[in-house]
Amino acid sequence: MIGKNILLGVSGSIAAYKTAALTRLFVKAGANVRIIMTESAKTFITPLTLATLSKNPVESEFVKSAAGEWTNHVELGLWADLFLIAPASANTLGKMANGICDNLLLATYLSARCPVWVAPAMDLDMFAHPSTSRNLKTLADFGNLIIEPEPGELASGLEGKGRLAEPETIFQLVADWFKQKPVFAGKRVLITAGPTYEAIDPVRFIGNHSSGKMGFALAEAFANQGAEVVLISGPSQLSTNHPAIKTVRIVSAAEMLDQAKSHFPSADIAIMSAAVADYTPRVKATQKIKKSEDEFAIELVKTTDILKTLGTQKSNQFLVGFALETENELENAIKKLKAKNLDLIVLNSLNHEGAGFGYDTNRVTLIDKSNQITELPLQSKNDIANHLVQYISSHIHA
Repeated sequence: MIGKNILLGVSGSIAAYKTAALTRLFVKAGANVRIIMTESAKTFITPLTLATLSKNPVESEFVKSAAGEWTNHVELGLWADLFLIAPASANTLGKMANGICDNLLLATYLSARCPVWVAPAMDLDMFAHPSTSRNLKTLADFGNLIIEPEPGELASGLEGKGRLAEPETIFQLVADWFKQKPVFAGKRVLITAGPTYEAIDPVRFIGNHSSGKMGFALAEAFANQGAEVVLISGPSQLSTNHPAIKTVRIVSAAEMLDQAKSHFPSADIAIMSAAVADYTPRVKATQKIKKSEDEFAIELVKTTDILKTLGTQKSNQFLVGFALETENELENAIKKLKAKNLDLIVLNSLNHEGAGFGYDTNRVTLIDKSNQITELPLQSKNDIANHLVQYISSHIHA
């Protein structure tokens, strides 16, 4: 912890009194601590207390004086090695999840490039409310780490889950995190996601039902383990705000090929999870095709096989492909693994309920180049992504 820069955000909760002890623990461990408070937080603990303990002025306003001295929230976000928001009230959680930026703490959160940890604190019914659950899930999907509140007696007099985790617990979690080196720190990962749309005319296209959920989950999982991620996404409703993920939006298979070839040489790991069109119209009409004949034919030509192209160009990259099969699944996946010079193939099937396009869950089988087969049960795509991170780590570092 010595020399680490910890930015502590304090929002309006009775649990704000615990930040005095937490600040003292960080300072005694040798960390540099700067604190941002919301106006409502000042109701529960004074800025003077926290300024004295942190040995730094407490920030809470965009403009500090009549002379117009500006508090640089961007500089605060860049300074920090870790931004810890504790306590995080239900109000602050909701604003963070929805991009509302009406105070210094929230402005700093939106511009921070460091890992962000969130420690909620509120009464048990507020914590159990569906909106709070949704907001916490959104923040976790953004790549933030959630420190679960603890059960016990609450300020209302009720008993249940909602207490801010004790300062000693939070301190130990942070200390342990600083001791660990993320699994993929310094590694560059290339990931493709979603479908491609192959234009027939300016209105119509050939596409598929891929949502991109698996690729986006993989990008978040690798970024959370320290990787620099380039995510090439076809048309998708999904997005990510993770600071370690660079998203490149494309539409067609040809555009995805160009971007993949551009980023592949600098990648350490490449995971091609996109559902790329196998065929594209030979001719793309420049104007909308009018309905006139009972029958209409479109001549299709093969698109370039992106995975095979990268397999031929591979030097020291760990290359992963996905195979969606409906028959002879294992046999076809193994053929694809060998024909395209892959290190690992992820097989999934439309024959399993809850698996395939559009679902939040999937059921996959992993096959490596030595034909070792690992079957995973039906689980969330986020869990599969985390499993793949660990699986690939064990193969690379074996």
